Amino acid sequence: MTDAQDPKSPQQPPKPELDANKSAAKPATPATPETSSSASTQSTDYVEGATPAAPRATGKPVGGTAEGSADMPPNPDTLTRPVHQAEPGASADARAEQPPPATTASAATTPSATPTTPPTTSAAPAASQPPIAEVASDRNPIGAPVAASREDVKAAGVGSAGGTIGTGTGATSASSGGAGASGGSGGSGGGEPPHQPAFGGSAPRPGSPASMGGAPSYLQAGDSPWSVLRRIMGARFRAWYDRAGQRITQRTLKIGISARIFHPEPGNKGLRSKTLQYLEESIAHWVMSRDVLVFMIPTVDTQGQLHPSHIRLHDYAKHLDGLVLQGGADVAPLTYSEVATRHEWQGDRMRDMYELELLHEFVEQGKPILGVCRGCQLINVAFGGTLHQDIATDLPEAIPHVTETYEHNRHTLTFPEGSSLAQMLGPVDVPIVNSIHHQSVKTLGRDLSVEAMCAEDGVVEAIRYRKAPFVMGLQWHPEFHRAGGPEFLDCTPVLDNFLRAARETRF
Repeated sequence: MTDAQDPKSPQQPPKPELDANKSAAKPATPATPETSSSASTQSTDYVEGATPAAPRATGKPVGGTAEGSADMPPNPDTLTRPVHQAEPGASADARAEQPPPATTASAATTPSATPTTPPTTSAAPAASQPPIAEVASDRNPIGAPVAASREDVKAAGVGSAGGTIGTGTGATSASSGGAGASGGSGGSGGGEPPHQPAFGGSAPRPGSPASMGGAPSYLQAGDSPWSVLRRIMGARFRAWYDRAGQRITQRTLKIGISARIFHPEPGNKGLRSKTLQYLEESIAHWVMSRDVLVFMIPTVDTQGQLHPSHIRLHDYAKHLDGLVLQGGADVAPLTYSEVATRHEWQGDRMRDMYELELLHEFVEQGKPILGVCRGCQLINVAFGGTLHQDIATDLPEAIPHVTETYEHNRHTLTFPEGSSLAQMLGPVDVPIVNSIHHQSVKTLGRDLSVEAMCAEDGVVEAIRYRKAPFVMGLQWHPEFHRAGGPEFLDCTPVLDNFLRAARETRF
């Protein structure tokens, strides 16, 4: 006894009869709601040959399954169902939404009331319309029918997988691979995976300039990749140039001022028993009036026993933008190879050595230097010049250049021909400066020139080193002029030229 004859064995699903010859031999009957089907939804992988199959006792076929598949078990999870024609009493809109009869021959099975009744097959008329696609929605999760015209499908030319839509009907369409609007897997040219568009031939890709109607509208007519590249590089260069210019012109300058040194006095206690290094307030404020940073440069001692350091004056010259040598004690006659004629004119040899090294470091770095009073005399000594140890002793015919009035002592200036200092200061009716010094330039050092002299006695009052961008010494104290009164010479143009040179030589 076979499983089909055993009443206890489970009922097997029917094996539909798909013989094309039998279907062609039977008369075509109009499709009914119970017998309509879509041949285009059948997969060609399950079509059997034209071999007669004996009907077997089977259960009621499950609605919505692929009835044309030979041994394929029913799939209850499918989201398709047979398409029904509009009811006779339906409205005109409902009838309009119903698709026309299919054009391809389909074999459908009509569920019978008894499991032993074989399914009824029917052939659709040849003039029927193509099947419709079903789309799932919230109201109908299984899928609502959407009408599709065959002309629209043929006009599209490709299926969902890029293959050419088949134009055959019936078994010919199934054998040639024409999957129709719902298949998309048959036909020629379906080599790409499903649900991916094919961009073959000359068709432009989406998002490319060609797909948007040519080159972008912001490009100029006749633009080439090289012209665009030139503009890009030009914009990058201008941005770099602006940043460099901002760094050169707007970064705050850092100016160093040499320190005055107070040496311990014998017998004193507390602060006076220590070596002090300090700035006179007016010189620092005068330089800072042009919005620059001021740093006092201390002495260094790499051989110190208590606090040795590897920092040198060269490091200060490297990181600062300019140097100001302020006034103070006399330059020691020993520094310019002379012997002091009086004990009180010994000067400050320690400070001389410190400032001479500092001056030469800034000159080698190409940084500007401005010397004030003692600083003017030190510049002359640094390049081999000598000094009058005391003006009153060496030049008895000279006017007093230091008195009890201190910064209020004054005299007028005269400028030699070709003086660069005169060009800085501009036309001045009576240039008046203070005079607080008892030493002065005696013989000029190498490559130095006189920039100004005392109008009353010819004492040198300003010098300049010709082989550097800006190395100048002023014998008077320009930082005291504003406090002395409006009749004193305005020396801010000298400061401005010094800071301008500092900015130009800071790299």
